[in-house]
This record gives sequence, C-alpha cells and structure tokens, in this order.
Amino acid sequence: MTRNQVTYPKIFRVSLQKVRDKGREICFIACMAAIPKIPRIPDAERTPLVVALLEIIQLQQEQIQELRDEIARLKGQKPKPKIKPSKLEKKSGNKEQDGSTGKRPGSIKREKTKELQIHETVTVAAANVPKGSVRKGYEEFTIQGIRFQLHNTLYRRERWLTPDGDTIIAPLPEDVVFVEGHFDAPLVCYILSQYYHCHVTQPLILEQLLELGVDISAGQVNRIITEGKERFHAEKDEILRVGLGISDYVHVDDTTARHQGKNGHCTVIGNELFAWFESTSSKSRINFLELLRAGNKDYVLSSAAFDYMSAQKLPKGQMDLLAGCEKAVFEDDTAWIAALTTLGITAERHIRIATEGALLGSILEHEAINPDLVILSDDAGQFDVLIHALCWIHAERSINKLIGHTDAQREALAEVRTQVWELYAGLKAYREAPGPEKKQELVERFDEIFTTKTCYEMLNQALKRIYKNNRELLLVLDRPEIPLHNNAAETDIREYVKKRTISGSTRSDLGRRCRDTFASLKKTCRKLGVRFWEYLNDRVSGANSIPWLPDLMRERMGESPG
Repeated sequence: MTRNQVTYPKIFRVSLQKVRDKGREICFIACMAAIPKIPRIPDAERTPLVVALLEIIQLQQEQIQELRDEIARLKGQKPKPKIKPSKLEKKSGNKEQDGSTGKRPGSIKREKTKELQIHETVTVAAANVPKGSVRKGYEEFTIQGIRFQLHNTLYRRERWLTPDGDTIIAPLPEDVVFVEGHFDAPLVCYILSQYYHCHVTQPLILEQLLELGVDISAGQVNRIITEGKERFHAEKDEILRVGLGISDYVHVDDTTARHQGKNGHCTVIGNELFAWFESTSSKSRINFLELLRAGNKDYVLSSAAFDYMSAQKLPKGQMDLLAGCEKAVFEDDTAWIAALTTLGITAERHIRIATEGALLGSILEHEAINPDLVILSDDAGQFDVLIHALCWIHAERSINKLIGHTDAQREALAEVRTQVWELYAGLKAYREAPGPEKKQELVERFDEIFTTKTCYEMLNQALKRIYKNNRELLLVLDRPEIPLHNNAAETDIREYVKKRTISGSTRSDLGRRCRDTFASLKKTCRKLGVRFWEYLNDRVSGANSIPWLPDLMRERMGESPG
C-alpha cells in the first residue's frame, strides 16, 4: 500500500506539506484539521481514567496547534492569532442611561487652542451690516495647518582672482548646514523622521520626495539614513553606560532580528529613564553579559568571577587552573581564548562557565554599573545574572493556560487564581507602604498558596514550578522600588518589532547599527519628555540646544552631569 492509499480516521484530514528550505524539500505530514471540541461529560461519568484521557487530549490539541503554526511560518504565512477577550466593561451604549461621558474617569477637558502658537491673523469683515449696528468685538475661529513645499536656495558665491594668482571664493553663510550632498538640515531631518520615527520604507520616502520635486536618488536616501551617524551612535552607547550606573533596576527582553539572511536577536535594556537596543547573532548569557559591559572589552578573573563559576559548578580542576593563571585581566576575547587554550580548558561547558564568570568580573570591576542593580525579566535563562527578579504576569500564565475538566478542577483553578491575584494586590500595596509585619504576612501567604495540594495534578505541578522561583518573585519585599511585572520591556521591544514587520530584516552591519541606535534614541527621548522631531533638528543642524540625553538622565535622577 502506498502512502497515498493509507486510510486515516475521519476526524483527521492529513495532507502532505512540502516546504522548500535552503534548496531542499522537507516533507511534513501534519494534521491540518482541528480536533473536535471535547464533549461535555457529566462529572458523575468522569472517572479518573476519563479525566486523565481528557488531559492528554488537551495537551495533544496544544501540540497540534503549535505544529500548524510552525508549518504556517515555514510557508511564509501567519500562525493562528492569539486574541484575548476584552476586559472592558460593556455599557448599554446610551451615555445618558449608563452615566458615561465618553472620557476616561478623572480626565479633564482641555481648551484645544489655549496654548496654540498663532502664525497669522486674518480679520474678516462682515457683509451687509445694517446702519446703526454696533461692533461687539470679534468671534475667533482657529484653523491649524502646515506649509509643506519645496524650498531650493541658490547661493551665488563671489569669486575673485588676486594679483598673486590665487582664487578667493565667498564662504557660505554660517547658518547653512550641509549634512549630505546638497540637502539641508530640515530635509535630512524629515527623511530620518519618516524612516525611524514613522516607519516609512525607503522606496516610499523616495517616491514621496520625487513627487514633491526633490532631485534625489535611492542611494542618496540610503546614505542619509545610514551614513555619518557617529555622533548618534556615541550618544546611544553612553545612554547604556549612564543608565546602568544610576539605575536601581533595568527590565530586559529580546525578540528575533534577522540579519543578512540569518536568524539573530535584538535585546532591549531599559527602565523609566531610557531604552537601549542592540542586535546580535546570539541570545546566550555570554551575549547578555557582553552587552552589560557597556563598551568594555576585557575579561577579569576577580573574586566575583570565581564565586559565579563555583555557583555554576565549574569543576575544581578548572577552577584551580584559572586561579593559578599569571594574569587576572585579559584585554580582549582573543587574549582570553588564548589563555583558556594554554591552560587546557577546552570543554565547551567549561569554556562557557569560565567566560561568563570573567565577563561578570569585568562588569563589576569597572564600577560603571550599580552593584545593587536588579535585572527584571520574563524568566528567560540568559537574563539570570546579578540580582534577578521575575515578572508576576509571566509566572501566572502557567496557571492561566490550564483548563479544568471537572467541576472540582475548575473550582480549584478559580480559587488558586483568585488567591494569586489577591497576593499580587497585596504586593502592590506593600510597594507603597513597606513594613516588616506586612512582609512576613506576604511571605506566609506565598508559601500557603504555592505549596497547596489540589485535586488537579497539572495545577499542582504549575504551583510547584512557581514556588521554586520564590526568591525572584518576592525580591520586591526587599526592594520595593522594583516593578512587579515586565510589561515596560515588552512595550519597548514593540518599537523594534514594528520596524522589523514593515522594513524586514537588515542587510548591512551599518544599517543594523543605525536601526538599533535610532530606536534607542527615539524611546529614550519619549521617556525623558523630549520631542524626537526637535531632537533630530537640534542634532542635525548642530544647534545642540537640547542637552545630551545621558545628561538629562542624570538630571532626572538628581545627579550632576559629568
């Protein structure tokens, strides 16, 4: 019997999906039809065997959906969207009946034109005014507009030939700034804003400029977007160095970032003061520690480095070899790898742990980072360094995704989720008014909730996994300034995701660097209350009236720039 003659059960529709990957055809036999919904079985008929089978079916449904999503991604299609139900309270729709005004609670109606700058005032005379009428002032009506038109300037510079045979050419006015070719600062700022702020693609920017009458080529647009941005890169790099030094905590997250046709990753580090993006080819812990070095390239074998290696269970033999090394500081990765090879440390795991420890030693040795800095993450393993805290929202998801198959299981789920969110509310209140008695009470409530044994074994396993992370989840009791969730990092990383969705992957190293730099500057400007358009005009024109962003961060923290 051939493969096409195989008869499958009716509840399945099996199809052969051929996916071309790097010139090879890989065949996937996948179940493409969803399994029918689990029938409603009365609790009286749900024996332990039936319940166990229902749980297995649930797991199989999840795995089948994951396979379908993976096939869709390989085919260049979109996977099944995850649409969450709205949490907004539905009202009757009649504002008079339900008492709503159409505005958020606590919002105040503002006068739209109160602080509006007026560029032109036009007095309109009334027609056919009867004799004897008395003027009663004016009825003001404001119209907002913008003037967007081509403005080319020809500078006729005098040329003189001196008796000595030299040529003198009149210089351009001081306020004329040429950033790229024959394009002035406002035009360059407009292109940068369209590309990095509004996420308009280069072909559309070119088409728009040509329609407006600008004589510009695709190569010139690309050069304006990517070349000559060293000052922006330097400001972006300094943002991370200053942010790590003055912050009590940073939130972190990452997302995929393809580069030159290969998979990569973009990591965001930030808090309420800044956001800093960096794209690399890896998302390992070594990569994250290299980012935390904030520009330093050395490796340091300090006491902190050896403490880390010991905690990661590096064998004593390798520890002794490193301890007996003549050098404690290695200037770059080449010198570090050469030292490991000389010492005979060649196993992949041993190299990884030793490198992570030496990187951590470098981070702490330079004292550029706050030694009490907390790393807040979604429990991705590469971020578990220094003082680590976890997001409560991500922790609770392991409970939220469970589905009870009996009334008792559903009641247990509902009760546990209620207790978890009540504990979460207690932690939020503790951040506002911490105290030793309240702290002890919250610790006891945590232990009680996550050591509970219910009738639902999958729920018990989820509670057990969360309980193992008690130190990271309850770190807020010792550090009330730390947020309870990592939502801010996910909001920051969305900036990069939008750009990736519209413009696709990066092709050149310079393009990737510029994408990271301007995403960092834009998000940091927004957090510091600086308008990005004004920032671009200030930097491109050379006015420099807006302080350096790292200095603004220091001012926000009450520290003097320097």
